[in-house]
Amino acid sequence: MKTNTLLLTLFTGLVFVSCKPKYEAEENSPGEMNPERFVMIGGGTTAGYMDNALTAKGQENSLAQLIANQLSLTGGGDFRQPLVSSGSVGIGLQGNSALQLGYKTDCKDVTSLSPVPLAENGDITIFQDQLYQSGSSFGNYGIPGMLIDKTTLYGYSSENLFYARFASEANATVLGDAVATSPTFFALYLGEEDILYYAKTGGLTGLIPPASFESVYRAVVTALTGTGAKGIVATLPDVTQTPFFRTIPTNGLTLDAPSADLLNSIYSTVGISFQVGANAFVVNDPGVNAFNARKILPDEYLLLSLPLDSVKCHQMGSVFPIKNQHYLSLDEIQNLRDHITAYNSIIREIAAEYGLAVVETGPFYENLQNGFVYNGVTMSSTFVSGGAFSLDGTSLNAKGNALLANEFIKVINAKFGATIPQINAGNYTAVLFP
Repeated sequence: MKTNTLLLTLFTGLVFVSCKPKYEAEENSPGEMNPERFVMIGGGTTAGYMDNALTAKGQENSLAQLIANQLSLTGGGDFRQPLVSSGSVGIGLQGNSALQLGYKTDCKDVTSLSPVPLAENGDITIFQDQLYQSGSSFGNYGIPGMLIDKTTLYGYSSENLFYARFASEANATVLGDAVATSPTFFALYLGEEDILYYAKTGGLTGLIPPASFESVYRAVVTALTGTGAKGIVATLPDVTQTPFFRTIPTNGLTLDAPSADLLNSIYSTVGISFQVGANAFVVNDPGVNAFNARKILPDEYLLLSLPLDSVKCHQMGSVFPIKNQHYLSLDEIQNLRDHITAYNSIIREIAAEYGLAVVETGPFYENLQNGFVYNGVTMSSTFVSGGAFSLDGTSLNAKGNALLANEFIKVINAKFGATIPQINAGNYTAVLFP
Protein backbone atom coordinates (compact mmCIF):
# COMPACT_ATOMS: atom_id res chain seq x y z
CA MET A 1 0.00 0.00 0.00
CA LYS A 2 2.82 2.38 0.79
CA THR A 3 4.34 1.76 -2.66
CA ASN A 4 1.03 2.36 -4.47
CA THR A 5 0.44 5.55 -2.49
CA LEU A 6 3.90 6.85 -3.39
CA LEU A 7 3.40 6.08 -7.09
CA LEU A 8 0.01 7.81 -7.06
CA THR A 9 1.52 10.89 -5.45
CA LEU A 10 4.32 11.07 -8.02
CA PHE A 11 1.88 10.55 -10.89
CA THR A 12 -0.42 13.30 -9.62
CA GLY A 13 2.51 15.70 -9.33
CA LEU A 14 3.61 14.95 -12.89
CA VAL A 15 0.13 15.61 -14.22
CA PHE A 16 -0.02 18.91 -12.31
CA VAL A 17 3.32 20.06 -13.72
CA SER A 18 2.46 19.06 -17.26
CA CYS A 19 -0.89 20.91 -17.14
CA LYS A 20 0.48 24.16 -15.68
CA PRO A 21 -0.06 26.92 -18.26
CA LYS A 22 3.05 28.51 -19.72
CA TYR A 23 3.49 32.31 -19.47
CA GLU A 24 3.83 33.97 -22.83
CA ALA A 25 4.98 37.56 -23.06
CA GLU A 26 2.65 39.91 -24.88
CA GLU A 27 3.74 40.32 -28.48
CA ASN A 28 4.82 43.80 -29.51
CA SER A 29 2.36 45.24 -31.99
CA PRO A 30 1.89 48.64 -33.68
CA GLY A 31 -1.87 48.21 -33.57
CA GLU A 32 -3.65 50.56 -35.97
CA MET A 33 -0.61 52.76 -36.68
CA ASN A 34 2.33 52.24 -39.04
CA PRO A 35 5.69 53.12 -37.47
CA GLU A 36 7.75 52.37 -40.60
CA ARG A 37 8.74 56.01 -41.22
CA PHE A 38 8.53 58.03 -38.02
CA VAL A 39 9.07 61.79 -37.98
CA MET A 40 8.99 64.16 -35.01
CA ILE A 41 8.94 67.97 -35.14
CA GLY A 42 9.64 70.15 -32.13
CA GLY A 43 12.20 72.20 -30.26
CA GLY A 44 15.06 71.45 -27.92
CA THR A 45 13.56 68.47 -26.08
CA THR A 46 12.78 66.80 -29.41
CA ALA A 47 16.32 67.52 -30.64
CA GLY A 48 18.11 66.30 -27.50
CA TYR A 49 19.22 69.73 -26.30
CA MET A 50 20.33 69.35 -22.68
CA ASP A 51 22.91 70.84 -20.32
CA ASN A 52 22.40 74.07 -22.29
CA ALA A 53 23.77 72.76 -25.58
CA LEU A 54 23.32 70.30 -28.41
CA THR A 55 25.74 67.39 -28.08
CA ALA A 56 25.97 63.86 -29.46
CA LYS A 57 25.13 62.43 -26.05
CA GLY A 58 22.04 64.57 -25.82
CA GLN A 59 20.94 63.60 -29.33
CA GLU A 60 21.35 59.91 -28.56
CA ASN A 61 18.92 60.45 -25.69
CA SER A 62 16.59 62.90 -27.40
CA LEU A 63 12.85 62.52 -26.91
CA ALA A 64 12.47 61.74 -30.61
CA GLN A 65 15.20 59.09 -30.61
CA LEU A 66 13.86 57.36 -27.50
CA ILE A 67 10.36 57.13 -28.97
CA ALA A 68 11.83 55.89 -32.26
CA ASN A 69 13.78 53.19 -30.40
CA GLN A 70 10.56 51.76 -29.02
CA LEU A 71 8.72 52.07 -32.33
CA SER A 72 11.50 50.02 -33.93
CA LEU A 73 10.34 47.08 -31.79
CA THR A 74 7.05 47.10 -33.67
CA GLY A 75 8.27 47.60 -37.24
CA GLY A 76 9.74 51.10 -37.17
CA GLY A 77 12.50 51.70 -39.71
CA ASP A 78 15.83 53.53 -39.48
CA PHE A 79 15.64 56.84 -37.67
CA ARG A 80 18.26 59.41 -38.65
CA GLN A 81 19.33 62.44 -36.67
CA PRO A 82 21.68 65.30 -37.68
CA LEU A 83 24.30 64.08 -35.24
CA VAL A 84 27.03 66.22 -33.73
CA SER A 85 30.52 64.70 -33.51
CA SER A 86 30.87 62.49 -30.44
CA GLY A 87 34.00 64.37 -29.32
CA SER A 88 32.41 67.82 -29.51
CA VAL A 89 31.73 70.01 -26.47
CA GLY A 90 28.54 70.98 -28.25
CA ILE A 91 27.08 74.40 -28.73
CA GLY A 92 24.15 76.24 -27.21
CA LEU A 93 21.82 78.98 -28.35
CA GLN A 94 24.20 81.65 -26.98
CA GLY A 95 27.31 80.08 -28.50
CA ASN A 96 28.25 78.38 -25.24
CA SER A 97 29.51 74.85 -24.67
CA ALA A 98 27.61 72.21 -22.76
CA LEU A 99 27.61 72.27 -18.97
CA GLN A 100 29.02 69.70 -16.59
CA LEU A 101 28.98 69.48 -12.80
CA GLY A 102 32.29 70.69 -11.40
CA TYR A 103 33.88 72.80 -8.72
CA LYS A 104 33.55 76.56 -8.88
CA THR A 105 34.94 79.28 -6.62
CA ASP A 106 32.67 82.27 -6.06
CA CYS A 107 33.45 85.91 -5.33
CA LYS A 108 33.79 85.15 -1.63
CA ASP A 109 36.43 82.52 -2.35
CA VAL A 110 34.04 79.67 -1.45
CA THR A 111 34.39 76.56 -3.62
CA SER A 112 31.39 74.33 -4.23
CA LEU A 113 29.82 72.03 -6.81
CA SER A 114 28.17 73.98 -9.59
CA PRO A 115 27.37 73.73 -13.31
CA VAL A 116 30.46 74.81 -15.25
CA PRO A 117 31.05 74.90 -19.02
CA LEU A 118 33.01 72.14 -20.69
CA ALA A 119 34.94 74.75 -22.66
CA GLU A 120 35.27 78.52 -22.85
CA ASN A 121 33.18 78.58 -26.03
CA GLY A 122 30.87 76.27 -27.89
CA ASP A 123 31.94 74.24 -30.92
CA ILE A 124 31.01 76.45 -33.86
CA THR A 125 32.50 73.94 -36.29
CA ILE A 126 29.31 71.87 -36.13
CA PHE A 127 27.62 74.64 -38.10
CA GLN A 128 29.89 73.83 -41.02
CA ASP A 129 28.16 70.47 -41.38
CA GLN A 130 26.12 69.83 -44.51
CA LEU A 131 24.36 66.64 -43.55
CA TYR A 132 21.51 66.52 -46.05
CA GLN A 133 21.93 63.89 -48.74
CA SER A 134 19.56 63.43 -51.66
CA GLY A 135 17.67 60.17 -51.39
CA SER A 136 18.00 59.90 -47.63
CA SER A 137 15.90 61.61 -45.00
CA PHE A 138 15.97 62.53 -41.35
CA GLY A 139 13.42 61.54 -38.75
CA ASN A 140 14.24 64.10 -36.08
CA TYR A 141 13.18 67.63 -36.97
CA GLY A 142 13.72 68.95 -33.48
CA ILE A 143 15.33 72.38 -33.83
CA PRO A 144 16.70 74.15 -30.73
CA GLY A 145 15.20 77.61 -30.45
CA MET A 146 12.53 77.06 -33.12
CA LEU A 147 9.40 79.07 -32.37
CA ILE A 148 6.24 77.57 -33.82
CA ASP A 149 5.80 80.15 -36.58
CA LYS A 150 9.27 79.30 -37.90
CA THR A 151 8.14 75.75 -38.72
CA THR A 152 6.64 76.95 -41.98
CA LEU A 153 9.08 79.80 -42.71
CA TYR A 154 10.89 79.56 -46.04
CA GLY A 155 14.64 80.04 -45.71
CA TYR A 156 14.60 79.48 -41.95
CA SER A 157 18.06 77.90 -42.19
CA SER A 158 19.51 81.39 -42.60
CA GLU A 159 18.13 82.28 -39.14
CA ASN A 160 18.80 79.05 -37.29
CA LEU A 161 22.12 77.34 -37.89
CA PHE A 162 20.94 74.20 -36.08
CA TYR A 163 18.50 73.71 -38.95
CA ALA A 164 21.00 74.82 -41.60
CA ARG A 165 23.10 71.74 -40.81
CA PHE A 166 20.53 69.43 -42.42
CA ALA A 167 18.05 71.54 -44.38
CA SER A 168 17.42 70.18 -47.87
CA GLU A 169 18.10 73.57 -49.47
CA ALA A 170 18.55 77.21 -48.56
CA ASN A 171 14.88 78.07 -49.08
CA ALA A 172 13.47 74.95 -47.41
CA THR A 173 10.97 74.86 -44.55
CA VAL A 174 11.16 72.51 -41.60
CA LEU A 175 7.63 71.31 -42.33
CA GLY A 176 8.37 70.81 -46.02
CA ASP A 177 11.46 68.72 -45.28
CA ALA A 178 9.53 66.62 -42.76
CA VAL A 179 6.64 66.01 -45.17
CA ALA A 180 9.10 65.08 -47.94
CA THR A 181 10.08 62.00 -45.92
CA SER A 182 6.56 60.60 -46.52
CA PRO A 183 6.03 59.80 -42.84
CA THR A 184 3.71 56.99 -41.84
CA PHE A 185 3.57 58.19 -38.23
CA PHE A 186 4.49 61.52 -36.67
CA ALA A 187 4.80 63.28 -33.31
CA LEU A 188 4.59 67.00 -32.60
CA TYR A 189 5.91 68.89 -29.59
CA LEU A 190 5.48 72.41 -30.93
CA GLY A 191 5.22 75.58 -28.85
CA GLU A 192 7.70 74.47 -26.19
CA GLU A 193 10.32 76.96 -27.37
CA ASP A 194 7.77 79.80 -27.47
CA ILE A 195 6.81 79.52 -23.81
CA LEU A 196 10.39 78.88 -22.69
CA TYR A 197 11.70 81.90 -24.58
CA TYR A 198 9.16 84.18 -22.91
CA ALA A 199 9.70 82.72 -19.45
CA LYS A 200 13.51 82.57 -19.57
CA THR A 201 13.76 86.22 -20.63
CA GLY A 202 11.69 87.34 -17.66
CA GLY A 203 8.64 88.05 -19.80
CA LEU A 204 10.42 90.70 -21.86
CA THR A 205 9.65 88.98 -25.18
CA GLY A 206 6.24 88.51 -26.72
CA LEU A 207 4.15 85.37 -27.12
CA ILE A 208 2.51 84.42 -30.41
CA PRO A 209 -1.23 85.23 -30.35
CA PRO A 210 -3.45 82.14 -30.03
CA ALA A 211 -5.04 82.81 -33.45
CA SER A 212 -1.62 82.75 -35.11
CA PHE A 213 -0.63 79.68 -33.11
CA GLU A 214 -3.75 77.90 -34.36
CA SER A 215 -3.10 78.87 -37.97
CA VAL A 216 0.43 77.43 -37.97
CA TYR A 217 -0.47 74.34 -35.94
CA ARG A 218 -3.34 73.53 -38.28
CA ALA A 219 -1.09 73.95 -41.32
CA VAL A 220 1.46 71.53 -39.84
CA VAL A 221 -1.14 68.88 -38.97
CA THR A 222 -2.90 69.24 -42.31
CA ALA A 223 0.34 68.72 -44.22
CA LEU A 224 1.44 65.70 -42.18
CA THR A 225 -1.91 63.93 -42.18
CA GLY A 226 -2.12 64.65 -45.90
CA THR A 227 0.49 61.93 -46.40
CA GLY A 228 -1.90 59.44 -44.81
CA ALA A 229 0.09 59.38 -41.58
CA LYS A 230 -1.39 59.05 -38.13
CA GLY A 231 0.19 60.85 -35.25
CA ILE A 232 0.45 62.05 -31.69
CA VAL A 233 0.65 65.64 -30.45
CA ALA A 234 1.78 66.98 -27.10
CA THR A 235 0.23 69.76 -25.05
CA LEU A 236 2.51 72.23 -23.30
CA PRO A 237 3.47 72.19 -19.61
CA ASP A 238 3.74 75.06 -17.17
CA VAL A 239 7.48 75.59 -17.57
CA THR A 240 7.66 77.56 -14.32
CA GLN A 241 7.61 74.16 -12.60
CA THR A 242 11.17 73.49 -13.81
CA PRO A 243 14.27 74.15 -11.65
CA PHE A 244 15.13 77.29 -13.63
CA PHE A 245 12.30 79.09 -11.84
CA ARG A 246 12.15 77.28 -8.49
CA THR A 247 15.76 77.07 -7.26
CA ILE A 248 16.62 80.56 -5.99
CA PRO A 249 14.38 81.50 -3.03
CA THR A 250 12.68 84.88 -3.15
CA ASN A 251 13.52 85.49 0.53
CA GLY A 252 17.22 84.72 0.14
CA LEU A 253 18.44 88.17 1.16
CA THR A 254 19.98 87.54 4.60
CA LEU A 255 20.95 90.70 6.46
CA ASP A 256 22.87 91.58 9.61
CA ALA A 257 21.95 94.66 11.64
CA PRO A 258 24.25 97.18 9.87
CA SER A 259 23.07 96.01 6.43
CA ALA A 260 19.41 96.19 7.42
CA ASP A 261 19.91 99.70 8.83
CA LEU A 262 21.63 100.83 5.62
CA LEU A 263 18.83 99.54 3.40
CA ASN A 264 16.18 101.05 5.65
CA SER A 265 17.87 104.43 5.30
CA ILE A 266 17.92 104.06 1.50
CA TYR A 267 14.36 102.82 0.95
CA SER A 268 12.42 104.44 3.80
CA THR A 269 11.11 107.20 1.55
CA VAL A 270 9.30 104.64 -0.66
CA GLY A 271 7.96 102.55 2.21
CA ILE A 272 10.23 99.51 1.88
CA SER A 273 11.61 98.11 5.14
CA PHE A 274 14.11 95.42 6.09
CA GLN A 275 14.86 93.33 9.16
CA VAL A 276 17.74 91.30 10.54
CA GLY A 277 17.66 87.81 9.04
CA ALA A 278 15.76 86.66 5.94
CA ASN A 279 14.27 89.27 3.60
CA ALA A 280 12.77 89.28 0.13
CA PHE A 281 15.10 90.52 -2.60
CA VAL A 282 14.54 93.93 -4.16
CA VAL A 283 13.54 93.91 -7.83
CA ASN A 284 13.14 96.55 -10.49
CA ASP A 285 9.51 97.38 -11.31
CA PRO A 286 9.10 100.48 -13.51
CA GLY A 287 6.46 102.91 -12.26
CA VAL A 288 5.86 101.28 -8.89
CA ASN A 289 7.45 104.23 -7.02
CA ALA A 290 10.14 106.89 -7.40
CA PHE A 291 12.88 104.24 -7.15
CA ASN A 292 11.16 101.80 -9.57
CA ALA A 293 11.87 99.19 -6.91
CA ARG A 294 9.94 96.84 -4.64
CA LYS A 295 10.37 93.57 -2.79
CA ILE A 296 9.76 90.46 -4.83
CA LEU A 297 6.54 88.64 -3.88
CA PRO A 298 6.55 85.05 -2.56
CA ASP A 299 4.67 83.73 -5.64
CA GLU A 300 7.00 85.37 -8.13
CA TYR A 301 10.08 83.62 -9.50
CA LEU A 302 13.77 84.46 -9.58
CA LEU A 303 15.44 82.92 -12.62
CA LEU A 304 18.49 80.69 -12.60
CA SER A 305 20.11 83.23 -14.92
CA LEU A 306 20.48 85.62 -11.95
CA PRO A 307 24.23 86.37 -11.55
CA LEU A 308 24.81 85.12 -8.01
CA ASP A 309 28.25 86.67 -7.63
CA SER A 310 26.61 90.06 -8.15
CA VAL A 311 24.11 89.18 -5.44
CA LYS A 312 26.76 87.95 -3.00
CA CYS A 313 29.39 90.63 -3.50
CA HIS A 314 27.93 93.61 -5.36
CA GLN A 315 24.61 94.21 -3.56
CA MET A 316 22.35 93.13 -6.40
CA GLY A 317 18.92 92.47 -5.00
CA SER A 318 19.40 94.96 -2.18
CA VAL A 319 21.03 98.33 -2.95
CA PHE A 320 20.73 97.61 -6.68
CA PRO A 321 17.39 96.05 -7.67
CA ILE A 322 17.37 92.83 -9.68
CA LYS A 323 16.68 93.61 -13.32
CA ASN A 324 13.44 92.59 -15.01
CA GLN A 325 15.04 89.88 -17.16
CA HIS A 326 16.01 87.93 -14.05
CA TYR A 327 12.56 87.48 -12.52
CA LEU A 328 8.95 86.76 -13.47
CA SER A 329 6.28 89.00 -11.98
CA LEU A 330 2.77 87.85 -11.12
CA ASP A 331 1.40 89.54 -14.24
CA GLU A 332 3.99 87.83 -16.43
CA ILE A 333 3.32 84.44 -14.84
CA GLN A 334 -0.42 84.88 -15.43
CA ASN A 335 0.16 85.96 -19.02
CA LEU A 336 2.32 82.91 -19.62
CA ARG A 337 -0.23 80.53 -18.12
CA ASP A 338 -3.10 82.13 -20.02
CA HIS A 339 -1.26 81.55 -23.29
CA ILE A 340 -0.38 77.96 -22.35
CA THR A 341 -4.05 77.30 -21.61
CA ALA A 342 -5.10 78.82 -24.94
CA TYR A 343 -2.43 76.92 -26.90
CA ASN A 344 -3.39 73.63 -25.28
CA SER A 345 -7.06 74.12 -26.10
CA ILE A 346 -6.07 74.63 -29.73
CA ILE A 347 -3.86 71.53 -29.74
CA ARG A 348 -6.63 69.36 -28.30
CA GLU A 349 -9.22 70.75 -30.69
CA ILE A 350 -7.10 70.14 -33.80
CA ALA A 351 -6.10 66.69 -32.56
CA ALA A 352 -9.75 65.71 -32.12
CA GLU A 353 -10.56 67.00 -35.58
CA TYR A 354 -7.82 64.93 -37.22
CA GLY A 355 -8.08 61.83 -35.02
CA LEU A 356 -4.67 62.28 -33.40
CA ALA A 357 -3.49 60.99 -30.05
CA VAL A 358 -2.83 63.64 -27.38
CA VAL A 359 -0.23 63.34 -24.63
CA GLU A 360 -0.71 65.75 -21.74
CA THR A 361 2.72 66.92 -20.58
CA GLY A 362 1.36 69.14 -17.80
CA PRO A 363 0.68 66.33 -15.30
CA PHE A 364 4.15 64.86 -15.98
CA TYR A 365 5.90 68.11 -15.04
CA GLU A 366 3.56 68.62 -12.11
CA ASN A 367 4.42 65.15 -10.81
CA LEU A 368 8.10 66.01 -11.02
CA GLN A 369 7.44 69.21 -9.10
CA ASN A 370 5.69 67.19 -6.37
CA GLY A 371 8.18 64.30 -6.53
CA PHE A 372 7.44 60.62 -7.17
CA VAL A 373 9.16 57.26 -6.87
CA TYR A 374 10.19 55.37 -10.00
CA ASN A 375 11.61 51.87 -9.57
CA GLY A 376 12.55 52.68 -5.99
CA VAL A 377 14.25 55.99 -6.87
CA THR A 378 12.75 59.37 -6.01
CA MET A 379 12.44 61.66 -9.03
CA SER A 380 11.75 65.37 -8.68
CA SER A 381 12.41 68.78 -10.19
CA THR A 382 15.02 69.65 -7.56
CA PHE A 383 17.98 71.23 -9.32
CA VAL A 384 20.94 68.85 -9.87
CA SER A 385 19.85 66.16 -7.40
CA GLY A 386 16.26 65.62 -8.56
CA GLY A 387 17.29 63.14 -11.23
CA ALA A 388 15.18 64.36 -14.17
CA PHE A 389 16.51 67.74 -15.32
CA SER A 390 19.80 68.62 -16.93
CA LEU A 391 22.13 71.34 -15.68
CA ASP A 392 20.46 74.18 -17.58
CA GLY A 393 17.41 73.85 -15.33
CA THR A 394 14.78 73.61 -18.08
CA SER A 395 15.84 70.72 -20.32
CA LEU A 396 15.27 67.16 -19.20
CA ASN A 397 18.28 64.85 -18.94
CA ALA A 398 18.43 61.36 -20.48
CA LYS A 399 16.46 59.80 -17.62
CA GLY A 400 13.87 62.56 -17.75
CA ASN A 401 13.47 62.17 -21.51
CA ALA A 402 12.98 58.43 -21.06
CA LEU A 403 10.21 59.07 -18.54
CA LEU A 404 8.55 61.60 -20.85
CA ALA A 405 8.87 59.22 -23.82
CA ASN A 406 6.92 56.66 -21.79
CA GLU A 407 4.06 59.14 -21.53
CA PHE A 408 3.96 59.27 -25.34
CA ILE A 409 4.12 55.48 -25.59
CA LYS A 410 1.27 54.95 -23.13
CA VAL A 411 -0.98 57.27 -25.13
CA ILE A 412 0.01 55.72 -28.47
CA ASN A 413 -0.86 52.28 -27.11
CA ALA A 414 -4.22 53.46 -25.80
CA LYS A 415 -5.20 55.40 -28.93
CA PHE A 416 -4.11 52.94 -31.60
CA GLY A 417 -4.41 49.59 -29.81
CA ALA A 418 -0.64 49.10 -29.92
CA THR A 419 1.53 47.16 -27.48
CA ILE A 420 4.75 49.14 -27.66
CA PRO A 421 6.92 48.36 -24.62
CA GLN A 422 7.83 51.19 -22.29
CA ILE A 423 11.40 52.24 -21.59
CA ASN A 424 13.21 51.25 -18.43
CA ALA A 425 14.24 54.78 -17.48
CA GLY A 426 16.51 53.35 -14.78
CA ASN A 427 18.97 52.42 -17.53
CA TYR A 428 19.51 56.08 -18.40
CA THR A 429 21.80 58.58 -16.71
CA ALA A 430 20.92 61.68 -14.73
CA VAL A 431 23.44 64.35 -13.65
CA LEU A 432 26.94 62.89 -13.28
CA PHE A 433 28.83 63.95 -10.16
CA PRO A 434 32.62 64.40 -10.33
